[in-house]
Amino acid sequence: MAELTLKPWFYPSDRLVLDAKGMDINSVVLVDSVETPLTFEYDGLFLDISLARKFSRLEEYTLRIDYVAKPDAFEAQGSAAITDAKGLYFINPDSSDVDKPTQVWTQGQTESSSVWFPTIDTPAERMTQEIFMTVRKEFQTLSNGTLIYSNFNADNTRTDYWKMDLAHPPYLAMMAAGDFIIAHDRWEKANGAEIPVNYYVERDYANYAYNIFGNTPEMLTFYSDVLDYEYPWDKYSQIIVRDYVSGAMENTTSVIHGEFLNQTDRELLDYDYEDVIAHELFHHWFGDLVTCESWSHLPLNESFATYGEYLWAEYKYGVDEADFRGWQSERGYINEARTKRVPLIRFEYDDKEDMFDAHSYNKGGRILHMLRRTVGDSAFFKSLNVYLKENAFKDAEADKLRHAFEDVTGLDLNWFFDQWFYQAGHPELTYSYFYDDSLKQMQVVVEQTQNLNNNPLYSFPVLLDIYYGDDVVHHEIMVSQNEEVFRFNVSEEPSWIDVDANRALLCERDDRKPEEWWAKQFMKGGDFRHRLEVLEHIDKDPKQEHAMILEAALSDPHWYIRSKSMSLLSEMDSISEMALMKIQVIAQNDPKTSTRSRAIRLLAEDAAELISEDDLIAGVEKERSYFINAASLEALASVNLEKAVGYANDMADSESSDVLEAIAEVYIASGEPSHQSFFELQIREKSPFMKYDLLQQYAAYLQTQNAETCKSALLLVEEVSAEPGVWWVNVSNYRLLNAVIVRLESMSVEGVDNPVLEDARELHARLLENEENPSLQGVLSELE
Repeated sequence: MAELTLKPWFYPSDRLVLDAKGMDINSVVLVDSVETPLTFEYDGLFLDISLARKFSRLEEYTLRIDYVAKPDAFEAQGSAAITDAKGLYFINPDSSDVDKPTQVWTQGQTESSSVWFPTIDTPAERMTQEIFMTVRKEFQTLSNGTLIYSNFNADNTRTDYWKMDLAHPPYLAMMAAGDFIIAHDRWEKANGAEIPVNYYVERDYANYAYNIFGNTPEMLTFYSDVLDYEYPWDKYSQIIVRDYVSGAMENTTSVIHGEFLNQTDRELLDYDYEDVIAHELFHHWFGDLVTCESWSHLPLNESFATYGEYLWAEYKYGVDEADFRGWQSERGYINEARTKRVPLIRFEYDDKEDMFDAHSYNKGGRILHMLRRTVGDSAFFKSLNVYLKENAFKDAEADKLRHAFEDVTGLDLNWFFDQWFYQAGHPELTYSYFYDDSLKQMQVVVEQTQNLNNNPLYSFPVLLDIYYGDDVVHHEIMVSQNEEVFRFNVSEEPSWIDVDANRALLCERDDRKPEEWWAKQFMKGGDFRHRLEVLEHIDKDPKQEHAMILEAALSDPHWYIRSKSMSLLSEMDSISEMALMKIQVIAQNDPKTSTRSRAIRLLAEDAAELISEDDLIAGVEKERSYFINAASLEALASVNLEKAVGYANDMADSESSDVLEAIAEVYIASGEPSHQSFFELQIREKSPFMKYDLLQQYAAYLQTQNAETCKSALLLVEEVSAEPGVWWVNVSNYRLLNAVIVRLESMSVEGVDNPVLEDARELHARLLENEENPSLQGVLSELE
């Protein structure tokens, strides 16, 4: 049963059309002093109601709709970001799976709330809401807004009444229920009032709730302060659910996270998902408070939430870490841009789900960073404050964001928004340098080399620094042509030149600076992006002459630079004694466990004398970090394979994917047929991500096995191919099949029947014939 109170937007109306997907509609009644049954038409998607009379925009009316939602029967198409669209999900409803809790939860974005309640399912709509949830009395419930009361019923159930007083879009409505433990936290507003901050987790993770979510109150303070706009809602709850169809969802006051956020304190030593937590919280200003007017303007939600991750990292962990994450995000967009270039704001798309891509998230976040660098920090954050205040509890288009920035700065920013928000692509730049000693003139040539058929010719300001030893002279140039030569009168030949000195520009660059300048950039460039660019340059063609830079990079303040330098050093003909000593210190003491684990593996491969068997055994037995356990076990296999196999056998029931992958590597090195059961058991039981990696390792293991072992693998391939779920698991699965066939062919003797090989070829032909996914067809065709 649903009651909707509405009024016409402007024009008088005697008709209402609601989104109502896949329901049984029993009746519609106009609720007034006298209840009036109304006539309606329903086609399975839209409920078209005749209101019996015209209502003006000043008149509210209430409808009571008796309906049955049937989400499991509704056929819906998801997207890469949100894999299903049936709105309401029942997880293990009969409790038949003893390893999975019983839960119910919803997912409204993009337009799936109308699968579980009739509504006007568009991001431009706003509503308040009341939800009554009747559940087993031992279950906890969660919904938007405030829990007003709970009533215990005679049938051992409980009815909870949740009320949301502040208007928000229908796609952000949510409810969830299940056997959760609630960890209670709080946040203090500027006036001293407190709002509840709660974390709903499974019982097995109750002791880790504060480890996972504990920075949330500090995030609330930081975002409220930096935006000068206090968190506008009455509570903030987060819940982790099973089998979620997305990564996370910013439902107003009640965020849902996928089960990947379930982590123990040991797992959190190695990595966390604080960026996801920050992303969903920042949405409560950009997405929930101010909402994109249509999905064409989705970047007003997602670009900001992505940049919210950067802002939190910058505040909490420093500019280097923020720039590392910004670089990762930029790289995600650049990778997508190799096959897809579309405007950030798109008015034409095949499906609204197409908007959920690395343009709306990654590219938009980088564009906001450019905008910040263009106007300056003070103007940037003041403009965001104006945008929020002017559009609070309303929908917005990108032009409203531009207007806010122009009102604050007094600048005409059409040039910025036109090329970055409304046109596709990005600049692809080449920098060249020429010094004329006779004229005492330095020439810097900037070329835009992007294909102008699917990219505009960009116009942008760039900071250019000219270094003379330790001194630097700052310049600003304006790039607007295909090729431009910028001439600078100098007193002497510069030490080196830095184009786009603050690394604000979203672009691909081919920087043709002299080789000796790269070392100077690493030493003098200062920030993370400058130092990383040097290592990326070396990565294109590592040479022994780069060893001094890489040795210096081992002492870099940022963990990724230290780790990257070790990877590059491992490709050198030799590693200096000093560098090996630094790597030994990293293996023992680095604060980042991923960097320590990289050092342990490198020493085991290139300088085993610097890491003892006892050290590796201690890494397996005593370290709490799973990364260190895994690296030590793999390294031990290169020193004492028999002992490593013994530890692997003892650890085979580990819950850590990193440890399990290390065990797989030990078993590959051992090649014992008895290890096959480990691979097949883990592949059958683990998540798609883990399954993907283990299938590849199983393929490597089978390269030393006999035909009977390979025969068992064929059964697994067929089983995995028939499983519902994410398609990309079959990329590894089909490559496993290809590897089995190659192995069987290598064992074949001419003129002797090999029935297992024939079975493998028959399975391959059948899968290829039935496979509809072009990418997977291509994987199977790799065998040919």
